[in-house]
Amino acid sequence: MKIPQARGDVGAAVLDVLRSDPARAHVEPADEAVAVALARQPDLLRDEDLQLTLLVLYELHYRGVDGVDDAWEWSPALLGLRARIETAFEAQLRDVVPLPSGVGASAAEVAAALFALAAAEQGPSLSGYVAKQATDEQLHELLIHRSVYQLKEADPHTWAIPRLSGVTKAALVEVQADEYGGGDPERMHAALFARTMRGLGLDDSFGAYVDLLPAITLASVNMMSMFGLHRRLRGAIAGHLAAFEMTSSIPNRLYGNGFRRHGYSSDVTWYFDEHVEADAVHEQIAGRDLAGRLAEQEPQLHDDVLFGAAACLYVDGLVGAHLVECWSSGRTSLRPAPAPQRMVS
Repeated sequence: MKIPQARGDVGAAVLDVLRSDPARAHVEPADEAVAVALARQPDLLRDEDLQLTLLVLYELHYRGVDGVDDAWEWSPALLGLRARIETAFEAQLRDVVPLPSGVGASAAEVAAALFALAAAEQGPSLSGYVAKQATDEQLHELLIHRSVYQLKEADPHTWAIPRLSGVTKAALVEVQADEYGGGDPERMHAALFARTMRGLGLDDSFGAYVDLLPAITLASVNMMSMFGLHRRLRGAIAGHLAAFEMTSSIPNRLYGNGFRRHGYSSDVTWYFDEHVEADAVHEQIAGRDLAGRLAEQEPQLHDDVLFGAAACLYVDGLVGAHLVECWSSGRTSLRPAPAPQRMVS
């Protein structure tokens, strides 16, 4: 991912650190910036500076950031800085995300609760709006929002594979194998999404549009990375995947219809059409054999499985509401393009 432009003091300080030599850099100024920012008790879901900073720090664990030394990935000082932001982010999620109560301990009871949670009304229907009302310009915006996750689709959930065993590991591997095209690189879901972007004349390189994405969109992706990268949150990432799959099949059919309404061919809608069938199967595997069985086998993870699912629905609901609200009022859902950075002589 190319280095984005900073959105505040924290991002500016962290990006300065990342551009420097890991053997000689001083992280203290970035630490101080984080302390000041968190002392303001920000809304982490909508804090542009902190969410962008988290995204950049997480990308060090994926495919890296242009011009940043890979040695930064496991820098204790940088991990400590990230942990301070994560602690506040997780605390806010646990405070605001409503959880279902009275859910039994068995796999069947947990799965039933997850399906009920996913079926509940989560606010304005983004997929319904896309199917019937979205303009061509808004379809472009939708892909731009989705690109920060879909171009690396499945990767955050894959972190959980070595942290599971038996039935739950096999279930996750089965879902992820489909996400990665069953061994065919052209059928990887990330590759299909890239094809859709190219069909609309968009840049399909990862991170090309990060500077345009608001904090709430970044928060939805950062939440996945946070859940996936921490072993103690393996229940949350399992629950997240279950809810993600349970709310995918029908919405993707509607998204495909929205693109067909504007005359786009099956080459463009392939990504959405693929998910209609695949995720109808995935939701059963992820809900019952992964999340439900994990909560049953490791009872201490029961509440975290429910939390991960509820957090997925809550935050993605906020993203959808942002898009629908902006589009319904005739506004763009994206941030203004940043001004070109001046070269200092």
